[in-house]
Amino acid sequence: MRENENVILSFAIMAVLIVFVGVLQSWGVALSILNLCLISAVMTMGANIQWGYAGLINFGVMGFTALGGLAAVLVSVNPVRKAWSVGGIEILVSIGLILLLVLAIKVISKKIAQSKKRNILIGGIIVIFIILIRTISGPAIEAIESVNPATQGFLGGLGLPIIFSWIVGGLFAALVAFVIGKVALGLRSDYLAIATLLISGIIVSIVKHEDWLSRGVKNVIGMKRPAPYEIDLQQAEWFINLVTFLNSSKLNLINDVIKKEKFLNQLVMDASTIFVKLCFAGLFLTVVIILLILTQKALYSPWGRMMRAIRDNEEAAKAMGKNVVKQHLNIFIIGSSIIGMAGAMLVTYDGLFTPVSYQPLRYTFLIWIMVIIGGTGNNYGSVLGAFIVWFLWIEAAPISLFLINILTSNFDHSNEFKKHLINSVPYFRFIIMGIGLLFIMRYRPKGLLPEKIKIQKI
Repeated sequence: MRENENVILSFAIMAVLIVFVGVLQSWGVALSILNLCLISAVMTMGANIQWGYAGLINFGVMGFTALGGLAAVLVSVNPVRKAWSVGGIEILVSIGLILLLVLAIKVISKKIAQSKKRNILIGGIIVIFIILIRTISGPAIEAIESVNPATQGFLGGLGLPIIFSWIVGGLFAALVAFVIGKVALGLRSDYLAIATLLISGIIVSIVKHEDWLSRGVKNVIGMKRPAPYEIDLQQAEWFINLVTFLNSSKLNLINDVIKKEKFLNQLVMDASTIFVKLCFAGLFLTVVIILLILTQKALYSPWGRMMRAIRDNEEAAKAMGKNVVKQHLNIFIIGSSIIGMAGAMLVTYDGLFTPVSYQPLRYTFLIWIMVIIGGTGNNYGSVLGAFIVWFLWIEAAPISLFLINILTSNFDHSNEFKKHLINSVPYFRFIIMGIGLLFIMRYRPKGLLPEKIKIQKI
């Protein structure tokens, strides 16, 4: 009962803080924080499933997030027909050759026993296939990237509603997680962490430099989204009438027709931004609630109890006949797929895909800080950690600036020390996050909402 009270109180405090931002700054900023918190909550739930349920350290969150973003591009962007005509077939043939190479290696590994001969044969096949793939894909890639590179220069996507990319992003991440798991899950947890970090770097590097696939550093902008566009709302009669009705008392106080029209236009513009962000908030909140329900059921199911048993004592679980590696693979895939879905959600919200923005600090280590602060093994804790950390990450600058202005109110504006503090405001978020993390690790090492094991009465 006390646990439920703590959960309710914690989220009530976060709700109040977001409302304060809306009142003191703007509701647009408050809703942006809410939406980014919800997306981060999905990421933290994926990481918490891996670490909190099974003790798996995944430092590849950045890579799986990028895969989700790539899925958003490949699903929603309209296909570039000219690019497909000059090199699309060759790219498909190259992908087919890659799949054939994987199949050939698998067949050889099964048919021929481990030996020097098998290694030489596999190595020779890999070299031949690489040469063949490069010969076919090289000219095709150059032709594709030369097609109107200012706005296109890539194959594009399927032109489907972007919300489908949330599922596809999860599938992309699950597929890569399967490959990683097959290679690295038999290793020690620290080796797994290193492997996932390196592979995530490879994924991001591919996304950055393969222009034919995702435009690389030139970014993909103007992507489709499930919410209406602000400009369309501002021109919609029903929306203008709604804003007019809701603000009739304010408008009636203005007698000048021109001023009233300008004021109404500003109200419509502000309301359109808020309406769109509310639509996104509704979608993201629905996903978070569904995931919370499913993860809570999984946590207290026989499967969840088995995973925690494996986490706490692998040797004992093996002695009881549990396939530890198989179970680790399953949960690694599940957690990674959720992170991939969150990556697609983020690109959906931003409306653009920027590969250079995928940095380990933001998309790996900050996510882990969220999980640690919230409480590993507790689904509500992981969501709470996402809200706290992301709120502080955004609001650290304005809070720091406010405090600096108060503390240096007696200083002249030309004072070098005051100017230095003001110029250093963007870096205060790191100080705040570091101090907060130290306090949590010192006084609440299990997080603000630590894992609670329900003991069933017999």
